[in-house]
Amino acid sequence: MSVAEPESSVDFFAGVLGWTVIAEPGGSFSGWVGDRLAAQIVAGDQGWAVFFGGDEVRELKVNSSVDGGRVLHGPWAPPPRSGEPCWVELSTGSPEDGYWCGELGWVSRDAAEDLVVFTSARHGDARAVAGRVLAEGQERWRPFFAVDDLEAVVARVSELDGRVLLEPATVPTGRVASIEGPHGGSCVLLEKPAGWGGAWAG
Repeated sequence: MSVAEPESSVDFFAGVLGWTVIAEPGGSFSGWVGDRLAAQIVAGDQGWAVFFGGDEVRELKVNSSVDGGRVLHGPWAPPPRSGEPCWVELSTGSPEDGYWCGELGWVSRDAAEDLVVFTSARHGDARAVAGRVLAEGQERWRPFFAVDDLEAVVARVSELDGRVLLEPATVPTGRVASIEGPHGGSCVLLEKPAGWGGAWAG
């Protein structure tokens, strides 16, 4: 995530998601859950960026790219722990599912009203890797983070000067809430996902 105030932003998300924070060279920070990297926070104004696994490192549309390194989170990684990324969803007013399927080898399927789930068989059996929802406004990939107690975490957001954009609600992915830090970086919280994608896991 790139935000104007990396240090206070990582403190906010660490307070909400329980990360252990490590200061990195150049004024950036990383948030960890145990021995797994959950996020990197750097100076900038782009918000969250999403990295997908692939063979050819390259930039993609919106706030995403392909990285050739080991995938840390996803349908073939260990199940998400509280505070870790557990899903990504593209919010867009003009869907271009063919672009994402062509770039990443995904298959799209209608899952619910205005919701498409992308699947991949990159490592064997097809599994849900990401979603796409129709929504007006800025086109962006939204990260989801696992939490054990949604109501308790949402209460901490306000205590730490963040904003609750969507109060806890049940959607096809599971029980969610949308939040934003005091310096930006909106994301979604997903309660007790069984695996990558919550209700889409398995």
